[in-house]
Formats: sequence, C-alpha cells, structure tokens
Amino acid sequence: MGHWWERNIVEPGKLPLLLALASFILSFVITRTITRLIKAGKGPFRDVTPGGVHVHHVVPGVILTVIGGFGAVGSGRHGVGAAVSAVLFGVGAGLVLDEFALILHLHDVYWTEQGRQSVEVVVVTAALVALVLSGFLPFGVNEVSAAERSDRGAVVVEVSLNFAFALLALVKGKLRIAVIGVLVPLVAIVGAARLARPGSPWARHVYRHRPRTRARARRRAARHDARWDGVRRRLQDWIGGFSEPS
Repeated sequence: MGHWWERNIVEPGKLPLLLALASFILSFVITRTITRLIKAGKGPFRDVTPGGVHVHHVVPGVILTVIGGFGAVGSGRHGVGAAVSAVLFGVGAGLVLDEFALILHLHDVYWTEQGRQSVEVVVVTAALVALVLSGFLPFGVNEVSAAERSDRGAVVVEVSLNFAFALLALVKGKLRIAVIGVLVPLVAIVGAARLARPGSPWARHVYRHRPRTRARARRRAARHDARWDGVRRRLQDWIGGFSEPS
C-alpha cells in the first residue's frame, strides 16, 4: 500500500487531486444530509433566506470553486497552497454540482424528477476523477508504450480516433458512455457502434427514412430502460433522498 501511495499519489503530484476528490465527495454527502434534514424538518438547519431571498448553496459553491481554481493555478501541484486550493475547489465543486439541475433548468428542481440529474452528475464526476487518480489518462494515452510515446503522430491518431468514437456515442444519445469513453477507449467504441437512442440527433437524422431501424432502436432502448432504470432510481433515492417524505 505504501509503495502504491508513493508511486501513484505523492511522486506524480497527485495529492491535490486526491484532496479535491475527497473534499468533493465529503461536501456532497454533508450537503445532502443537511438538505434531507431540512426537508424532514429535523435538526437545527434551515434554509438561508436573508431579506426573503433563498440563497442556494450553489452560490458559496461558485465562490469557493473560483477561489480554489485560481489558487491552484497560482500554487502549482506541490506545497500547502496547492493542498488548500484543492480542498476549497473540491468543496465548492461539491456544492455546485449538488445543484446542477437548478443551473441546468434555471429553476429550483432540487427534489423533483429533474433534480435526479444532480446526483447522476456527481456520481459520474467522482467516478471519472477516481479513474484519473488511479492512473488513467484521457483518451487512453497512458496505454501507449515508451517507443510509441516518441512517435507523436501515433499518439495524435489514437487521441483523435477515440475522441471521434466518444463524440459519435454522444450524438447517438449515450451521454454516460461518451463521458466514460474519454478515459476508457473500448467503452466509446461500443457506444459508437450500437444503435442510437430514440430522440437523439443521430436517430432523428440518420434513421429518419429507416422505419425498421427506428423500431429496433425503440425496442432496444425500452429493454435497456426496463432493465436498468429501476436500479438507477433506487441508487439515486438512496444517495439523494428523493423517496423520503417531505
């Protein structure tokens, strides 16, 4: 364990990233716990409403993210300044993404169906940062051998191809696969090769005059949603507290 810590965290300057990830997760967990207590009317916590204006926690989140981000740029990857900036950035990012749905819809949808998007974004963000922290680099460049690293052309081609696969998966309506595929190339290829989801830009334009393909895409999407929606919603309920009574 000690060798792994020195090789993957301390030596490459990844300690700030670890601190940011830990702060991000802790910030989200504490924030969700407090909001769930407020929703249930328990504990000493109440909404912050100075002058009758409800101040959402995305506001201090933005402030902390800006301070932490600029602090990280100015302090580099080593030293106390880098560590403090990473913690501030992680806490701020946790507060901001916990209200991602509010930013997206420009409306307070925290406990509504749309509010589940915040939980999903937080989970995906934490997973991606954990992948980077564990040794993955964007576009799978860390998989290239030492000889291949010297050939910049090969690296550029690999990066470009994987980006194209991830972009195609995104156009086909597979957002999660596209995001994860940026770090795990094989995932992007699978998403790009399979049928597009109904309503995606690819389905609207490419399947417009192909009724059989549209029907297949709808059946595949229905099977996938029936298999995984229940699991995803139960996980969101457990993390975000959506099923708890008001």
